[in-house]
Amino acid sequence: MKLHNAIACALLAAALLAWPSGMSAQWVEPKGQGWASLSVFRQDTRDAYDVEGDTGMFPAMGRDVATGSFLTLAVGLLDGLDAWAQFSFQRLRFDDLVGRRTSTGFGDVRLFARTAPLRALGVSTPLAIRAGVKVPVGDFDVGSNMIPLGDGQRDWELMLELGHSFYPAPTYVMGWIGYRWREEATEDATDFGDERFFYAAVGGEVGPIGYKAALEGWYGATPVFGGFESPGAKREMIRFNPSLLIPAGPGQIEVGVRWPLAGKNLPAGKDLVLGYFTRLGF
Repeated sequence: MKLHNAIACALLAAALLAWPSGMSAQWVEPKGQGWASLSVFRQDTRDAYDVEGDTGMFPAMGRDVATGSFLTLAVGLLDGLDAWAQFSFQRLRFDDLVGRRTSTGFGDVRLFARTAPLRALGVSTPLAIRAGVKVPVGDFDVGSNMIPLGDGQRDWELMLELGHSFYPAPTYVMGWIGYRWREEATEDATDFGDERFFYAAVGGEVGPIGYKAALEGWYGATPVFGGFESPGAKREMIRFNPSLLIPAGPGQIEVGVRWPLAGKNLPAGKDLVLGYFTRLGF
């Protein structure tokens, strides 16, 4: 992996952190009710996946340190329709023999609407369709001493969500598949390519402690840099995400890890996860 590609790989780690919360998927929120989730992710690694999917160290003794905090809010607007909003704040750092590059600030904003189309037919199966947009508000200065806090592209997403509760047993399964259309970043004719993604999880409770084990992944198309396709820069990631949910006050504390299983052109380090989830009523 060339040095500039390795650095770009680390600098875009924030894109991985910005995955929407898996909590309360496809069970559309009732009108006037919702939830809030605050999650912090921390990654500190010297390892990266190359174009072939092999793991190695960043060139020039590179080290990627990324911390991201994400506030996600969801509220039911109508029967069978809810809306989500996600806001982020990030601190990114990359060290190598050349020096240290850092950026701190607000990242891109994600907005979603979700509906349960089967409810109109009287079917209780928790199937939902979620559509959303990522609005680029993060800094996109790509100077040699600046890490971009976003990739400068507007994204459009469409997801099909499905779940099942094994009540009265305290166990559930849930997941989604989706497609992300990515517009070109007009500043430098960069287009990282559309993406296909999935998420699947099983969760439940053992006494007062909740648990969740999820498998997630996404696969990027061939990106375009300066008007030229770059097949060797395609990005992929598959991760295993186990976590525990501990009761605290009106909500739950989530403690977990996001463990990379395979990838291409992205950091290969594990993310530590600390979050808080609580229900809301209006």
